[in-house]
Amino acid sequence: MSSSPRTPDYRACVAIHPSGLLSRTTHRVPALLRSCHPEPAVAVTVFTTALAVAAGRGPAGSAAVAAAVLAGQLSVGWCNDAVDAQRDTACGRRDKPVATGDLPPRAVAVAAGAALGLCVPLSLLSGAAAGAAHLGGMVAAGWAYNLRLKHTLLSPLPYAVGFGSLPAFVTLGLPSPSWPAWWAVVAGALLGVGAHLVNVLPDIEDDLATGVRGLPQRLGRPACRRLAPLLMLAAVGALVAGPPGPVGATGWALTAAAGTVAVLGTASSSKRSRRPFRAAIVVAGMAVAQVLLRGQDMV
Repeated sequence: MSSSPRTPDYRACVAIHPSGLLSRTTHRVPALLRSCHPEPAVAVTVFTTALAVAAGRGPAGSAAVAAAVLAGQLSVGWCNDAVDAQRDTACGRRDKPVATGDLPPRAVAVAAGAALGLCVPLSLLSGAAAGAAHLGGMVAAGWAYNLRLKHTLLSPLPYAVGFGSLPAFVTLGLPSPSWPAWWAVVAGALLGVGAHLVNVLPDIEDDLATGVRGLPQRLGRPACRRLAPLLMLAAVGALVAGPPGPVGATGWALTAAAGTVAVLGTASSSKRSRRPFRAAIVVAGMAVAQVLLRGQDMV
């Protein structure tokens, strides 16, 4: 891990000024929030909570889902920045507080561990089976990606497992636990892999320069841009074709809109653009809207 400015002794700060520790902690809160990957953290939390509402988890159950997923996403985001501190600094990432020196790597690592510790009891509020699905699926997969799998050809696997496990977290926590419908799991896995492809698009050159050779880096930017919208469209297709009964006009309209967003979002010519990833979030939102129309069929 790269060297960072020496962190002052907290006891010395308090001895000199009683409010020193509080001031330092307060100053780091905005940096910690920027470091947690707020866009995907909020999006995954909101979408999974919507699934919980659609499946009939009720206010208390849906709130438990939201709290657990948010804690899990915070732990994964902070873990990512802690592990990538040296790489991000070498690449001059101005969007990473650790790389700019606004946040010591140790502070992010401690935050990741704290969020992970909090995620365990929050996940188990939904029951042992549901908690195991979340902790062993989304959370474990996210940490495995950060610590090792992002460097390998298996880099899409944690995304497929993590996002595919979210419907199980929701349905296994129902009063009458059950496995989710196949199409919900397949759609989640496809959306996850599509999100993985577009997430790395702005950083492919930096990744290769610092030794990260996951599947998207090996495929290259043009291939990822062609493959990502196909995966997202396949996810929406599973949600349309999977549930029993005819597809209504709203369902077809959402499908058409999702296809348009997926294709246009990945057509950006700017290497550093975050538009493809934001387009993936919009498509995921449309997919969740599709599930909301047929929420009871997910069980």
